[in-house]
Parts: sequence; C-alpha cells; structure tokens
Amino acid sequence: MDEEYDVIVLGTGLTECILSGIMSVNGKKVLHMDRNPYYGGESSSITPLEELYKRFQLLEGPPESMGRGRDWNVDLIPKFLMANGQLVKMLLYTEVTRYLDFKVVEGSFVYKGGKIYKVPSTETEALASRAPLEPWNISKCRSQEGLQ
Repeated sequence: MDEEYDVIVLGTGLTECILSGIMSVNGKKVLHMDRNPYYGGESSSITPLEELYKRFQLLEGPPESMGRGRDWNVDLIPKFLMANGQLVKMLLYTEVTRYLDFKVVEGSFVYKGGKIYKVPSTETEALASRAPLEPWNISKCRSQEGLQ
C-alpha cells in the first residue's frame, strides 16, 4: 500500500463516497477508509438480519419466525433517488454507478406503533391507505405529477 496520498477520506457514507469519487475522477490519489466492517456509514444496508441485531446490541437475536437471516436486507435510512436528479448525475460522473444496482421499488414499508404499513406509491393507494403518513405527501405527489 502506498504511503502518500493527495486526499484521505474517512467514512463510507454517501457524502464521503461522492467526495472520494470526485477527487479520484479529477486525478487525485485517494485513500478511502472506514472503521466499520460494512460500507455506507449511517445510511448502510445491513444483511444478514443477525448483523442488524448485533449493530443495535440486541442480544436475543432475530426470532426463528423471521426465517433465514440472509433473506433480509435492512436499510438504516431508506434511499430513493429521483431518476434524473443531480445526485444521479453526480453518481454517473464519479463512476460510482459501477458499484450500485438501481432497481424498481416494488414496495416500501414503515414500522410505527408496533405495526407494519405499506407506504402508498400512487395517489389512489395514498387516499385508501391507513398508514400513519403526513398528509403533505399526497399533495406533493399531485404537484409532482401535475395533477393539481
């Protein structure tokens, strides 16, 4: 391993990864490190489920009723990107997209008050949903779709 770098980036959160990528693409010699045994910092996805329990120091581990731990992938902070937003353009510029998979979201869920709710993804679902979501989400969806 080389001992001289132009930039040392500590942490593998989204901000640090973008910074590291921009510096590297612009010709800087970058050392990018993280103290955690996983990538992504506070916005990482943790799998298997047993690792999530360790992360939050839950000693009992997941119940058997949840099935195999490797079947679970839990985002500490859900990540949604606008398809043509500035963040996507930055990720393309820095070539970080070589390490990312973009997938269509089939469903998103929230846990609140001991229950799991599906997050509505259409106006019809939002109006019929019993999920405890803020009402501004419906009007925001309407304005983004031009539905006034």
